[in-house]
Amino acid sequence: MTEANTVNTPPRSDETSVPRARTSTPGGPGSLVTSKGTTSIDGGVVAKIAGIAAREVSGVYDMGVGTARALGAVRGMVGGEKSATQGVSVEVGERQTAADIDLVVEYGVAIPDVAAAVRRNVITAVERMTGLEVTEVNIRVDDVHMPDQERTGDGGRTEGPEEGSRVQ
Repeated sequence: MTEANTVNTPPRSDETSVPRARTSTPGGPGSLVTSKGTTSIDGGVVAKIAGIAAREVSGVYDMGVGTARALGAVRGMVGGEKSATQGVSVEVGERQTAADIDLVVEYGVAIPDVAAAVRRNVITAVERMTGLEVTEVNIRVDDVHMPDQERTGDGGRTEGPEEGSRVQ
């Protein structure tokens, strides 16, 4: 084989690059580590930003696994606010972060599309607000919300035919 068969293609100028976190230039403006000091961001802050960003996506009904959602519902009944970090766990380093998100999606949505939109929104929000580079966003879909599954106070059952009966 000759060298003539090898083609080196330079990057096209019209290709869009993924925006990087502001920490890509150490010590530069907006950096977390500068000659004047260091800025550290708590994991709770990153989790809250990720949780809010995930909830903004159409098709996300709720977040968290069953137990966390039940506790959140109880908290809401007694006048407390639903936690923005419910269903989100993060790992934060000096310049990077990673997130795991548990979702409940609405019935009828394309789960891969919702997951991609959540991932995109979380990465954009966290990188923009914190300057941390998001290395990964893992999404686990725990449940699908059916439109007629509104809670009635009896453990989530809706009104319907008596148990055992399959027809009316």
